[in-house]
Amino acid sequence: MRTAMLRVLPTVPPGLNAKELKEAVIPHLSGELFPGGAKAGWWMKCVQLDLEAKGAIKRMVSKPLRWTKS
Repeated sequence: MRTAMLRVLPTVPPGLNAKELKEAVIPHLSGELFPGGAKAGWWMKCVQLDLEAKGAIKRMVSKPLRWTKS
C-alpha cells in the first residue's frame, strides 16, 4: 500500500482526495493481498496516517481533504 500510494500521489496541489486516491491505488495493489480491492480503504487510511507522521506526504487544508507527496 505504501509503495502504491507514493507512486500515485502527485507532488503539486491540488493533490488527491480519499476517493480519488483509493481509485488510483487499487490497480497497483496485489490481487493476492487485496482481492478486488477488499480492505484497501482501511489499509490506505493506516498508511496515510503513517506517511503523514513521517513527513512523506502532506495534508492540504481543503474540503474534502487532499494529499500530496512532500
